Amino acid sequence: MESYATLGSLFDGIGGFPLAAVRSGIRPVWASEIQAAPVRITKRHFPEMAHLGDITKLDGGEIEPVDIITFGSPCQDLSVAGRREGFHGKQSSLFMQAVRIIKEMRIATNGTSPARIVWENVPGAFGTNGGGDFGTVIGEIAQIAEPGISIPRPSGGWLAAGAVLGDCWSLAWRVLDAQYWGVPQRRRRIFLVADFGSRCAGEILFKPGEGAAAGVKRGSVQSDITYCIVGNTIDRTHKSGGNGLGVIKDVSYTLTSTDRHAVAVPYVGYGFGVFRRGDIGGTLRARDSVDGDLILTPRAVRRLTPLEYERLQGYPDYWTLYGHDGRVISDGQRYKALGNSVAVPCVQFILAGMREVRSEQ
Repeated sequence: MESYATLGSLFDGIGGFPLAAVRSGIRPVWASEIQAAPVRITKRHFPEMAHLGDITKLDGGEIEPVDIITFGSPCQDLSVAGRREGFHGKQSSLFMQAVRIIKEMRIATNGTSPARIVWENVPGAFGTNGGGDFGTVIGEIAQIAEPGISIPRPSGGWLAAGAVLGDCWSLAWRVLDAQYWGVPQRRRRIFLVADFGSRCAGEILFKPGEGAAAGVKRGSVQSDITYCIVGNTIDRTHKSGGNGLGVIKDVSYTLTSTDRHAVAVPYVGYGFGVFRRGDIGGTLRARDSVDGDLILTPRAVRRLTPLEYERLQGYPDYWTLYGHDGRVISDGQRYKALGNSVAVPCVQFILAGMREVRSEQ
């Protein structure tokens, strides 16, 4: 079997990492997830993949060894939108469970599996607890390769990209924004790669890829411009907050599990005019900064659909529509699962890079 040919996914969600693995020529072997709807979705698409359930009940020395372990550990306690409790928060402390499983597997395999890991999280991880949380991430992962090592924290704070090189191991991190990797969504996430057997982590993560060149063609719909309206400005007054202006051209705001963004799109058949607050049937109320009206000439405003969420995250159409049992997944569950998921093209760039670097060694 070729090196780096198998993958295990912790905090799997709806199979974003396994999907990127398959597209990169890597075989997903198992996944760990506890949410019922995401498990049903993933079982539909990966019937041969084992589903291991609750990460806290797993022993890394007993599950099937894999070459790569990926984990986008829950980030609610690290995000700017959350309470920013850092690794003291209940959700983000699950990171340590992933580290435990990786260590247990490497002990059971005499240090051969996993050979590489990928961690994904929000950029808020750089700043929680004065930068100490990301220092914990770096330190814990470095100690998998070299127990007892101490990684100093930079005096000026963590940069958006960096690397640590050991004698026979390496790790590197980089913030990727999905809008530059083939999907029209502003989604900035930290991706950290660790290679426990070579100094190739930086080569994998910083190597130029096709994603940047596959950027979205702006304004390609009959030369018209589409506007996204951020979910946390809808139905709110100006004094109630929101995200800046709240309107952005030709690219979506970051999808979340709670906000429901809207979109103003060209709509054939609508005449020129002004839609006032009561004109949109209660589904959406949007205001401008002048007189409380949203001027649409000639555009219609509507919520983004689950199908659009799938496309904005890089999934195939209707990826989340059905479970393995054939039953329909509700829109609410689809929105939540997709908002919590990864942008697949970003992951694919990294996993494909692992295959390329492997073949060059």
